[in-house]
Amino acid sequence: MMELSEKAKGIIRDGSVKVRLKRSGMYQFQTFTVKRLPLGKDMFVELFLNKVVGMEELKRLANELGLPVEVENGKAFPEGTSANDFIGF
Repeated sequence: MMELSEKAKGIIRDGSVKVRLKRSGMYQFQTFTVKRLPLGKDMFVELFLNKVVGMEELKRLANELGLPVEVENGKAFPEGTSANDFIGF
């Protein structure tokens, strides 16, 4: 199992995180909530926002926050990780 950063552990503990992101050509603050999803018999954790965000911005956020990020139009994982790395948090 992968070791999460202190920042990622804090986000999971708080249940949400407010981040600055570029959306529709403008910078905005949006609040992502922690979501637990089934993966086989286990659950994995991700951040979720019910809006459309560009994939480049989504990848940047996943790498910066150290957690998978899902929006209406897609999902991004931090580089070199998959859902299996986030089981049990």
